[in-house]
Amino acid sequence: MAEKLFIFDTTLRDGEQVPGCQLNTIEKIEVARALEALGVDIIEAGFPVSSPGDFNSVVEISKAVTWPVICALTRAVEKDIDAAVEALAYAKRGRIHTGIGTSPYHIKHKFNSTQEEIIERAVCAVKYAKRYVEDIEFYCEDAGRTDNVYLAKVVEAVIDSGATVVNIPDTTGYCLPLEYGEKIKFLMENVRNVHKAILSTHCHNDLGMATANTMAGVLNGARQVEVTINGIGERAGNTSMEEVVMILKSHKEIGIDTNINTQKIYPVSRMISSLMNMPVQPNKAIVGRNAFAHSSGIHQDGVLKNRESYEIIDPKDVGIDESIIVLTARSGRAALKHRLNILGVELVQEKLDAVYEAFLKLADSKKDINDDDILMLVGKDRSAMHRIKLEYLQVTAGIGLKPVASVCLNISGEKFEAAASGNGPVDAAIRAVKQIIHRQMTIQEFLIQAINKGSDDVGKVHMQVEHEGINYYGFSANTDIVAASVEAYVDAINKFVK
Repeated sequence: MAEKLFIFDTTLRDGEQVPGCQLNTIEKIEVARALEALGVDIIEAGFPVSSPGDFNSVVEISKAVTWPVICALTRAVEKDIDAAVEALAYAKRGRIHTGIGTSPYHIKHKFNSTQEEIIERAVCAVKYAKRYVEDIEFYCEDAGRTDNVYLAKVVEAVIDSGATVVNIPDTTGYCLPLEYGEKIKFLMENVRNVHKAILSTHCHNDLGMATANTMAGVLNGARQVEVTINGIGERAGNTSMEEVVMILKSHKEIGIDTNINTQKIYPVSRMISSLMNMPVQPNKAIVGRNAFAHSSGIHQDGVLKNRESYEIIDPKDVGIDESIIVLTARSGRAALKHRLNILGVELVQEKLDAVYEAFLKLADSKKDINDDDILMLVGKDRSAMHRIKLEYLQVTAGIGLKPVASVCLNISGEKFEAAASGNGPVDAAIRAVKQIIHRQMTIQEFLIQAINKGSDDVGKVHMQVEHEGINYYGFSANTDIVAASVEAYVDAINKFVK
């Protein structure tokens, strides 16, 4: 049976410290509930003494979630601990996370103290917190640059005082994986009472080694990892939760498992990115938009024949529908044929060869190849094949006027009309379309891009519409952005209304 690794998520504390990523209490509750559904074991909800907002967030998150442990951060200061105790009053299972710096940099320059005094302060903080909460985690800040022998003395002292978890942070992201792994191993072998507590990792990504260091710690005995969604956090960020979880899922021989429902990873990643206004870099492992995208012809052919040729993770395991075959000048015939088959077009080999040559010329001159481009190459206009077509659209909007839209749809030769008002011209037009198409549809993604520059620019609209649990994509381009939006919506509808 696999050993359990506890997932300690600090997105709402360390992650939220990033400038521009601050959330209000309602948004924090939304994130906390998503983390609970994801299967996170511990949620670090905030630093209560730091501000009234942080204090209130810990209170409300404690009320909103049920089974994860709710953790509040403090310094090794009694007033901090008092604030944490008060904020955690509604938590079903509360934890106080207190600590102090242990490296020479912190002891000398930050505290102007001595090693002996730091141990004394650490012990006092744990004992004080233990009066109110049974579950106490102690952090040895900058443990990455702390001498291992001294660090072992601190860890032993705080466990004797009642700490149930001891956090060994690589606060500055300085350690090499071998070095950090040996640090955890040293503590496991030289701390007399280490079996009475769990050792935790908390690694930063300043040198790009946060995940590697975290895994080195786990492989040497740490059984809690402190992570964030998408790796957000101070400076270069924290260890990415999704990376650690999928490493363990992919390497079952390690024999360590988590409670994470991996199919919820991608949706939660998108939520965090949106709420915190932190775009995920395209080549980000696991959740970047290119993580399962293939543009090389050799790779595309291999993936189409057998996904495992170039993918060690099934995209569905992290909540992504399928791999993406991106058509570029490097794509081969197999990829082009695959895209044409999805669009309902089958070509004999001779015709495919001719279309492929035309495709290569187009791909050399055009950065983005979309479905309409492909269909034009084979002499078909996708909109001409649509069962549902936008016959006309009329919108009334302006300052002081409530936007109203009238639409007419041609459905298999029969015309249907409807009118609706909305929060804006696009919303009004979409509502009118919904009056005609009686289906449950939800817009999941709505992206507008300018092609050129100027007031007469052509706007491209990409839309993702969810229907019965499946996402469908629509596209349009028009100088009228409202018309382009409605056309993209109708384009998506045509994918599931037959």
